[in-house]
Amino acid sequence: MRANENITRTSMGFEAQRNKNKNLRAAVLFSPAILLIALFYAQPMVLAVFFSFTNRAMTGINARIVQFVGFANFVKAFQDPKFVKAVYNTLVFLFFSGILGQQVFGFFIAMLMKKKNPWLRRAVGMTVIAGWITPEIVCAFIFAAFFARSGTLNTIIGSVNIPAVSWLFTFPMVSVIIANIWKGTAYSMLMFQAALDGISEDILEAALIDGAGPLHTLRYIIIPMIKTTFSITFVNVTLGTLGSFVLIYALTGGGPSGATTTLAVFMYEKAFVAYQVGYGMAIALILLAIGALFSFLYVRSMKESSTSIGQPKQVLL
Repeated sequence: MRANENITRTSMGFEAQRNKNKNLRAAVLFSPAILLIALFYAQPMVLAVFFSFTNRAMTGINARIVQFVGFANFVKAFQDPKFVKAVYNTLVFLFFSGILGQQVFGFFIAMLMKKKNPWLRRAVGMTVIAGWITPEIVCAFIFAAFFARSGTLNTIIGSVNIPAVSWLFTFPMVSVIIANIWKGTAYSMLMFQAALDGISEDILEAALIDGAGPLHTLRYIIIPMIKTTFSITFVNVTLGTLGSFVLIYALTGGGPSGATTTLAVFMYEKAFVAYQVGYGMAIALILLAIGALFSFLYVRSMKESSTSIGQPKQVLL
């Protein structure tokens, strides 16, 4: 009996030592990644939070003598009419470019490509992905030429006797929304395409045999089965759209008259043009809070909708 207990105790000791060695090996292997994250992400984040509560500037006396000002930068932001306008522009840009634009177009293209010829799927995929892999600054130059008064768009509408329009001055927000949709739709399309390809054809055929129409199949079968993909794409596209800067700044510079100044552009102007680092970092934290809020609402709404959709329903026509 004692021999068995000693053997058990010894084996447990060996197992504990083995687990300890595994943990130590994993810690050593992950240490470079943890160090890089701490150096390039954690440290700037901590500094941004700290500077947002100070009067830190890049020039003048505030560049040498940094004082803690509490929530003064945040109060100043919400009392600034330009900040309020930037918040409005950000929400408009996010809704039409990220939610309605990239998500709807991405899902629509993915649905159209389902069951299509592989060569057609590759051709469409390469065409859409071309916009995704194009650097933002290059994309800005492409659409600056496309929307120019003597550009491609005015040439097309001029062929049907429609007067030329200075799109970037007359419809600046519409122009940057279209450019950003073209740039970012590929991500949503690829995510939805992979999710749709993972749905078993047997399930869709069974629904068809039971009499479910296309809309019923979409609502009660397809969407619930890819709800996780919806959540992931909503969060990623929202954060990417909120942080979009290069495309807008290169196309319009935030103008004319602040018509396309989003929070990202406004933060850049205050922190690196007006040299008000503390004020700019406060705006950056507000932008981060908006992104976190939208992400939370998306995930929660998808959980609630999936719960309600998952209830037994009559889907026969």
